[in-house]
Amino acid sequence: MSLKTRLSQNASILLVPGVHDGLTASMAETAGAEAVYLSGAGVAYSRFGRPDIGLVSMSEMADTVAIVRDRISAPMLVDGDTGFGNALNLQRTVRVFERMGANAIQLEDQTFPKRCGHLAGKLVISQESMVGKLQAALDARTSDETLIIARTDAVAVVGFQRAIERARAYADTGVDVIFIDALQSEDQMHEAVAALPDVVFMANMVEGGRTPMMTADELQKIGFGIVIFPGGIVRAQAQTAREYYLSLLSHGTNEPFANRMLDFNGLNEILGTEEMLDTGKRYDSGP
Repeated sequence: MSLKTRLSQNASILLVPGVHDGLTASMAETAGAEAVYLSGAGVAYSRFGRPDIGLVSMSEMADTVAIVRDRISAPMLVDGDTGFGNALNLQRTVRVFERMGANAIQLEDQTFPKRCGHLAGKLVISQESMVGKLQAALDARTSDETLIIARTDAVAVVGFQRAIERARAYADTGVDVIFIDALQSEDQMHEAVAALPDVVFMANMVEGGRTPMMTADELQKIGFGIVIFPGGIVRAQAQTAREYYLSLLSHGTNEPFANRMLDFNGLNEILGTEEMLDTGKRYDSGP
């Protein structure tokens, strides 16, 4: 089933965990995720050890899209940031991400370089400029099965009502999903969804962020069609990694941490090592 079909069925809310590489994507899919969200922030955190402030390039993100697509078959929502430039840059981003295997591409109205939607100090381009960029994105995709997600970061910059105006204008371009990031209260969440009742709305749950944390069921009752948890896996890994390294350097062994780790065989089971080696033997014509 395509992502577009899934969202058109008025089924339960689509819960989409964040991933940042082939390993996290494969584990999310194995756990039962219907789709995954390739987070630009997650790539910045895990690959560079740096914050989400526009440091990841389009080609680096596209490379990660291709790696994840090679590893899993589940639909993939991809963070396209601002499109990495103007409308022409954005069109190239859409074309490349689509070729690499993205099923949905999220584009935002921040200035470039952007920053995480839950950080202070954001700036947004004009509404008219973003409408043009979204029209460019719709023109660039080769299939209408590739969804365009329009994100506005306007709440913290020009206020909630202006953000609603932007969301309405973006919806009018024909994009598939609307995402108002960093909504600041449950009342704002209700009002936003009620303002555009015929639109698929996406919610973003960030632990410690500006939006109240809610469950998928609670968000569905408000009217959201998608909820992403983009950076949760990185925060979980960071906490585990910090405790692991402290333990190793303190004890000189992994033994005290062993019950919180996979052993060699356990990891190879997740990686599919035996299956890959068996596949390789089918093509081995050597002695």
